[in-house]
Amino acid sequence: MLSLVLFCVPGSTFPKNPLWAVIQADKWAHVILFFILCFLFARPFRNSGIEAASRHKWFLLIMLLGIGYAVIIEFVQKYWVPNRSYETWDIAAGSAGCFLAWLNNKRLLVRGRSVKKIGPDGNRDRNQN
Repeated sequence: MLSLVLFCVPGSTFPKNPLWAVIQADKWAHVILFFILCFLFARPFRNSGIEAASRHKWFLLIMLLGIGYAVIIEFVQKYWVPNRSYETWDIAAGSAGCFLAWLNNKRLLVRGRSVKKIGPDGNRDRNQN
């Protein structure tokens, strides 16, 4: 919800700073916001007990929905938000944030798989040979 509010703020409310244009601050904002959005939406699946293959599918779906959201936001900005416009590079930046979240979620899932799980009883009944 916060991302929708931030993306729908009229363009005239943003301060004009020539340095922001040089470092492409708006593109970095898209990367960061879409990364956070996809990362947080994937968190319940990353921490769930469902099998890894299903989690990978969920991560992919979340990434694709995030990219779709990036495209929709640009059309909303073009047609309904004053002083905002459609920018293909904003879609690319949002997609990059979604992709980075997908990579990070996959990395965390793989890293979590290698952790040795110890049950509440400390695995006392397991053969320790």
